[in-house]
Amino acid sequence: MTGLSDSFQRPINYLRISVTDRCNLRCIYCMPENGVKLMQHQDILTYEEINIVVQAAAQMGINKVRITGGEPLVRLDLPRLVAMLAQIDSIDDISLTTNGTMLGGCAAELKSAGLKRVNISLDTLNPDRFEFITRGRSLADVLEGIEVARSVGLEPVKINMVVMAGINDDEVLDFAARTIDDGWHVRFIEYMPVVTGGVVVPPTVPVSEVRKRLESMGVLESCLPAVGNGPARYFRFPQASGTIGFITPVSEHFCFQCNRLRLTADGKLRPCLLAEDEIDLRQPLRDGISLNGLKELIKEAVARKPRGHQLSNGYRLQGRPFSQVGG
Repeated sequence: MTGLSDSFQRPINYLRISVTDRCNLRCIYCMPENGVKLMQHQDILTYEEINIVVQAAAQMGINKVRITGGEPLVRLDLPRLVAMLAQIDSIDDISLTTNGTMLGGCAAELKSAGLKRVNISLDTLNPDRFEFITRGRSLADVLEGIEVARSVGLEPVKINMVVMAGINDDEVLDFAARTIDDGWHVRFIEYMPVVTGGVVVPPTVPVSEVRKRLESMGVLESCLPAVGNGPARYFRFPQASGTIGFITPVSEHFCFQCNRLRLTADGKLRPCLLAEDEIDLRQPLRDGISLNGLKELIKEAVARKPRGHQLSNGYRLQGRPFSQVGG
């Protein structure tokens, strides 16, 4: 293993893998009510193809993998992929991002297969508001998924809340209270205004405003995350067993420490979430490319990784919806 660094001397050790573009929710800020045009089944990478990519990446220094979607749990037999990746030498952390609605029924199997931990997207604790934001489903399913995940040891379970002005920003204190009362690990995320076409684009609530609101609950003390590969800065209230994280892709971008690549559901390697540049791995895989050949494509992706995104300059993605990229 030689290790990977991009042209700005950032070490690259983290691969996010979208296993499907399908989702069982239609969150108002993510998807149009009727969904998006879905990929054809034959265009999606097989688990075996994903495994080959991760083998090549692991030999170059990638040791962290996160499985995403769409909603990854709608893909059949996901524990099989987890078990395959868990057998790869030097992959020491496999995690999952999910909306949590299906997690209760498969958390134990995922844990047995080798999954270490989960992040759960949850934007409200109000059942009626949950149905409005997601255009259906039940909040109770997500809350059950959180508790089952914790009970089987997928810890720390991190709760990701996208804070949206006029939609759910009045619940910031309710989520923060869960870090005290229930030991939750809550992360407040600034909405990234990058999706267009048939979705609600709420005004961004900067993290500075969220922190100001939390002052009424006490003094936040800086702390280190238990585990994780992301850009959040962590704090806790003195009486809390849980933590509060802040993720600021808009107001205080963290591109200078980005350590990741993204593999889309249809096999494109993406150096940056917020740029259109992609390198195709699917066709080379199906043409029988060698492991060394894959490594060269991965090196190319790393070399093409930009210094940072252009959101502050008004740039908006024109291509893929986030459901195909994995967020």
